[in-house]
Amino acid sequence: MSQTLDLLLAQLLKERGETLPPVPEEQKPDLFRALCNVRPPMPVSEEFLRLQDEYLSERTKKRGIVDVNTFPYRDGIALWRGDITRLNADAIVNACNCALLGCFYPLHNCIDNVIHSAAGVQVRLDCNAMMQGREEPNGHVRVTKAYNLPSRYIFHTVGPIVQGRVTAENRRDLENCYLSCLNKAAEMGLQTLAFCCISTGEYRYPKAEACALAVQTVKTWKRAGNPLKVIFNVYLKEDEELYERELGKEAHETPRMA
Repeated sequence: MSQTLDLLLAQLLKERGETLPPVPEEQKPDLFRALCNVRPPMPVSEEFLRLQDEYLSERTKKRGIVDVNTFPYRDGIALWRGDITRLNADAIVNACNCALLGCFYPLHNCIDNVIHSAAGVQVRLDCNAMMQGREEPNGHVRVTKAYNLPSRYIFHTVGPIVQGRVTAENRRDLENCYLSCLNKAAEMGLQTLAFCCISTGEYRYPKAEACALAVQTVKTWKRAGNPLKVIFNVYLKEDEELYERELGKEAHETPRMA
């Protein structure tokens, strides 16, 4: 694995006209991720993709794959706290920016960066091919393969940016994010879909309001009888508590971070 990573780093640095300096082994994974974060969506060699996929798929296995089919669903809805890139749902939702190209800030911990980093550079390339420099409107969804993730697909949706108080347009845009993803999953015949907390991070949508809207939207949509299983994925304890209250779950019924 170390040799594979060295080859990947050498290729990424060669693109930049640089050579691999002495780097402690424990820092090489972060350097690889940072270089991929800032890499523009330009063509990449088949050899690089082969090495990258070998490396990322092994990292996915080491992190551990979480089987969404083991979750305790109530009315087709479950809550799980942990890293969304470990879930083997048919699709996971990525809260992205309007360019759809991922986060170019090295090692940033936004969900967009985390998902792109774990899936591979193919996601940025696919999004670039779809967008062709255009901007995606709020509340829509675009689909790519998930490549080196345990899931099959990534649903990319742009949530609203809140500046001050939440407006009616903000609420409508966020609701449309959830509805677009749900409808797309139903259209594709998927069985499981995992949502992140859309717009509550860098986009500053108040967490409690976003949680209430998300749960209400999904529950209303589910009443039509669609068998799609929906997972609300959270990473922070405070978000877990919000969703537990909104879903009416007791804490001991919620699968914990593994």
